[in-house]
Formats: sequence, C-alpha cells, structure tokens
Amino acid sequence: MRKRYAIMVLAMLVIFTKLAGQDSHFSQFYASPLYLNPGLTGAFNGKYRLSTIYRDQGRNLLDEPYTTFSAAADFRFDVGSKGKDAAGMGMIFLNDRSASVNFYTNTIAISGAYHKALNRYGDQYLSLGVQFGIGQRNINYENLSFEDQFNGQDGYTDPTAEVYPFNNFGYGDIAVGLNYTYAPNDKLAVYAGAAMHHVLEPQISFYAREEVEERQNDNRLFRKYSAYINLQYPINNRVQFSPRILGYIQGPHLTFNAGGNFRFLLDDIAGTALHLGGWVRPVRNFTNKFVPDAVILMTGIEYNNFLIGVSYDARLGNLASSGRRLGALEISLAFLGNYDNETVLCPKF
Repeated sequence: MRKRYAIMVLAMLVIFTKLAGQDSHFSQFYASPLYLNPGLTGAFNGKYRLSTIYRDQGRNLLDEPYTTFSAAADFRFDVGSKGKDAAGMGMIFLNDRSASVNFYTNTIAISGAYHKALNRYGDQYLSLGVQFGIGQRNINYENLSFEDQFNGQDGYTDPTAEVYPFNNFGYGDIAVGLNYTYAPNDKLAVYAGAAMHHVLEPQISFYAREEVEERQNDNRLFRKYSAYINLQYPINNRVQFSPRILGYIQGPHLTFNAGGNFRFLLDDIAGTALHLGGWVRPVRNFTNKFVPDAVILMTGIEYNNFLIGVSYDARLGNLASSGRRLGALEISLAFLGNYDNETVLCPKF
C-alpha cells in the first residue's frame, strides 16, 4: 500500500512538471462567488455575506478522498452621492487536500470590486473586481516508501536512493473580473461575467526549483479564462427558472457547465424557498475531443438569510463504466447579513 502511494506521488510530481496545473472547480459555482469572479465581491443587496463550500470526490476509488474546502467573507458599502454605486471588499481561503499522499494546496486572497449603477433605478450594474492572493503547496514524504527500501523479508525498512524535491513552496497570484447585472423586479433578469485568473502564470512544480532556467516555462500554472451567462425568468409570482452556462479554458483544458435551476417560493413571510437544478459537464480531453464528464444534480434551501445547497456529480466515461462508482459531493452554506431581496445582484446557487 505504501509503495502504491509512493508511485502516485511521483506520478503526480511528474504531471505537475510536464503538464502544469489545473484549478479545482465547484459545481455550485455561484455558491462560491469570490472564487468564480472577483467582480462578484460585494454583489448582493446586504451588508455582508459569509459563505463556505466543501467538495468531496473519489471516495469510492481512493482510500481517502480528494477534498476541496473554501470559506469567504465579503462586505458591501454604498458609495457615491446618490447612493446607487457600491464597493465590495472580501477575503477567501481555499484548501485542496489529498490526504492519502499528504499533498496540500492552500490559497488565501483578498478581493475588491466597484459596482457602477447604469441607471437611476438601481437594477443594472457593471462591476470590475481584482484579487490578490498567495498560494502554498506542500507534501509530506515521511509516510512514503520505495522499492529499493524492501529488506527482502518483512517490510520497507532499508534506506532509499530516491532524491526528493523540496516539499514546500509559495507563489503570488492575481485575478481580475467583470460582471454585468440587469435585474428588474418581476421581469427577465440577465447576469453575465468573465474573469481571468493566474494573470502572472506562477510556477507550481516542486521540481521547477531544481531544474535549469530554460525549462521553467514548462511548469507554470496556466491562466484560466472563464465566462458565464445566467438568465432568471419569473414563471409566476412563486416560481422562477434560471438557465445558465459556464465555460472556462486553462491551458489544454476546456470545460463547460450547462443546465438550469428552479426556485420555488414556499413562504414569502419567512423567506423560505426551495431550489432544484441540474447540469451536464462536457470537457475536452487529451485527444482533443469533447466527451461528457458528469451529470450534476442540486437542491438548495433558503430560510431567512441562510442558504444551504447540496449537489452530486455523477461521473461518466471510462472510469465510471468500469464498475467503480465515482462521483463528487458538494455542500454549501451561506449567510447574508442585513439582506434586502428586492434586487438580486448575483444568483444564489
């Protein structure tokens, strides 16, 4: 078992060296707005927003699953003489963890955005945001063993000739984003945006710090370009339908999420609503072909200022058809402080 972990670690380090990296992603992308687009910082009608999201994947394939956790807080401030414009400030923390091989990625970033009102009704905004962060990657070699450590009898107790790269490093990161909102009461609303993450394309390979300078460009974290559009159509005074699509490209990786959400108002006095939705996620694989990667189902509850969402990715493709049940579970929780629901500046799920 330990030998298998060692092979996994070496393979992972080689992948980082040769193919660079790809970001983690959330299926409930609107539940982590600061991760989706810095322009969504403070994009809500309220004073502050607290949000967390947890993703668990590969539990039935790995002894310990690969997990991603994010926590964020952002604040909205009215600015301008007429009080229509607003500014947002926030902070986000992200942790990726593969406990089986003790590999971790941590990121902490601060975000700022300005929301410019485009009309006198306060239901149309253009937002510009920027995010500055620090990332850290580390791996623990203590629990790993290699083939040359086998003592010929009962275990891997001999010394190894393997040379480990440095196991901990940090890097700076920058992201920028635009967001457009047109959300009139009881009419068709439009939300659209685009963002660019990893503007500086930082180096993220463990081996990069030991190799010659001319190979450094092989180990960068590619810029990620993302864009989304979401419509919100009120079917009646209690039901809304929100078709949406998100696409992002990062180096050779291209992914789309397409689907929709229904919101059913259950109690307008208590502010209770039910959300049900589903998406499909096609991806471009290494053969440059589009293949279906997952079908995603989501449900969510609004109660007063609390939002709780649960989604499940049912994985498709060769691994899923091999008899190993794959998937990813996400749970999100948010609290909106001093929330005013008259104009929705950012979808909730």
